[in-house]
Amino acid sequence: MRREAPAQAAPRKLAAIDWERWSPRDRCTLLFVVRDGQILLIRKKRGLGTGKVNGPGGRLEPGESPAQGAARELQEELGVSPLGTAQYGELSFQFVDGYSTHVVVFRADGFTGELRETEEAVPLLTPLHAIPYSEMWEDDRIWLPALLKRQCFRGRFLFEGDVLLDGAFWLLDAPPSS
Repeated sequence: MRREAPAQAAPRKLAAIDWERWSPRDRCTLLFVVRDGQILLIRKKRGLGTGKVNGPGGRLEPGESPAQGAARELQEELGVSPLGTAQYGELSFQFVDGYSTHVVVFRADGFTGELRETEEAVPLLTPLHAIPYSEMWEDDRIWLPALLKRQCFRGRFLFEGDVLLDGAFWLLDAPPSS
């Protein structure tokens, strides 16, 4: 009788992940436009995080830089182009189901064009004092305040579904290299 080797348990803590050899399945971007006391958010209509409030963003296309991808995603999701874009953060996400993604986070000072709803997202111009953290990914309340203060950062987060199991967050002196 042959015995099956027990399945390796999914990590439940960041310390159980070998971050030196970690490689994400997807490389993505987020771009938050902040102007006139408001932040441009979206309500996702499809994909990872459907129904959640987030920043515009998505997967990079082959050969595309993170800055190019962030601008393209803003255009595709909301019909506008960013102004005054700068990179501030880098986030690594591991999910216990095996999915993983690396996200480069940008902030823009404005946009050109007319906001519109698309098949991917509903635009939400939100006052900075009323950011709906309860409708967002749990990690957003950890790092989004740093972005709003123009502080550079790096974070690592472990999720089971949309439940945050563990996280680590660092403020940096300069934007992280992607």
